[in-house]
Amino acid sequence: MFKLSYGWTAILLLLVLGFASCEDDDVDPPALVSITETAVADGRFTTLVSALQRTGLDATLAGTGDFTVFAPTDDAFAAAGIDLSAVSDTDLTNLLLYHVLGVSITAGEIGDGDTFASTAGTYGPGDSALSMLINKTGSAVSINSDATVVVADIAATNGIIHAIDKVLAPQTIVDFATKAAGTSELAGALVAADLVGALSGTDPLTVFAPVNSAFTAIATTVESLTTEQLVEVLTYHVVSGNVRSEALSVTVVPTLNTTNTIDIRQEGGTFYVQNGDNRTDFLLTDIQGTNGVIHLIDAVLIPSDL
Repeated sequence: MFKLSYGWTAILLLLVLGFASCEDDDVDPPALVSITETAVADGRFTTLVSALQRTGLDATLAGTGDFTVFAPTDDAFAAAGIDLSAVSDTDLTNLLLYHVLGVSITAGEIGDGDTFASTAGTYGPGDSALSMLINKTGSAVSINSDATVVVADIAATNGIIHAIDKVLAPQTIVDFATKAAGTSELAGALVAADLVGALSGTDPLTVFAPVNSAFTAIATTVESLTTEQLVEVLTYHVVSGNVRSEALSVTVVPTLNTTNTIDIRQEGGTFYVQNGDNRTDFLLTDIQGTNGVIHLIDAVLIPSDL
């Protein structure tokens, strides 16, 4: 602050400096350009840009749309040790599309905790869109519990870029079950029952996955089960094939527990599972992995003969 004793000359000088400062502050920010052009200009994504150009996806991300790109930096590609020259164009396209969402999402719009999002990578079983697991804790955002967003909200005319520190790999149903905070009880049960390997194969499976609160509700019962009985319970939640929500129908479905079936019913346009006298509702459907799909449910299904 100036002192009154400086006089009017000092005051006028400060006013002039103030106006000059305001004029500097009024300089327009650079005009936004497309995601591809933004990535090129940024300088941290030269490997990604080269891969986009090779596959023709640079034109896609320079065109009309609304995208979110989780963009591995050059350091991320270097750390992954991927020799892109040895990767086919098809596999490279699939890898890149797994990093793209078909909607623009800023870091502030990501909800706290776990969120599952469908990617542009439509090479899951039956050409279904693969999912990614986004976790937000405070201001930190991670993808598939592996990659961290190091620079968020790089704006473009047709979406948002979030720079990440690792190249993303598509996830299996076991990956999602073990990495999502809301299914940690299921993950522990799969390990205890030695079923991780059975759910890690290439033949597609559908898992009706109870969330943690479902296991908590019958904790005493679960603790009393033998390993063999736990296997019976868990295999009762698994169906052969990649059955997405649009393929659900009122039917009885055989499970990997060969002596029990899942009874799917519908009321008011909403599907649910009838387990004995109890109704079990779907909380979230179509978490798509490379070897199957997960539907989250609000109760543990108990076989009738247990």
